[in-house]
Amino acid sequence: MTDHQLKPGQPKPGQPKPGLIPWPPLIYVAAIAVSVALGLLYPLPWIGGLLGDILFAAGWVALFGVVALWFTAIRTMIRAKTTLHPNAVPDHLVTSGPFAVSRNPIYLANTLLMIGVALISGIVWFLPLAIIAAFATQKMAIEGEEKVLAAKFGKKYRDYAKKVRRWI
Repeated sequence: MTDHQLKPGQPKPGQPKPGLIPWPPLIYVAAIAVSVALGLLYPLPWIGGLLGDILFAAGWVALFGVVALWFTAIRTMIRAKTTLHPNAVPDHLVTSGPFAVSRNPIYLANTLLMIGVALISGIVWFLPLAIIAAFATQKMAIEGEEKVLAAKFGKKYRDYAKKVRRWI
């Protein structure tokens, strides 16, 4: 099979294949659900007073950052004419926009979402579960995605990975 016979998002024969399950959205939805459940069943104390107000405001700043990251990352991927599906092989290596700062700006935004919600809601459980969700995403999705990108884009991807950090 030649390259022009492959469907977009399909790996070449012999290349690593992405996983079948879109883990990142499932991981973050589960982490959010567990955070809310634990917050209801086992609420932990939260910081009050002026520091609590500052953290509340910081939470809103974080959520605005989430929206900006999601919007710019998706717009950058659409402009590059590459897939948005986390389990497809990308057609193009995207290194501009937020991808110039983080190799995984959408996953970073998902983690930041949980931190922002923690600061706004005062549900402390969102904080450790944000870290757990980020770690699980790295192990279950990112590391495999990196193998696919290295196989498809070779030196271009390896050079990019040396310059831009996985998270921030």
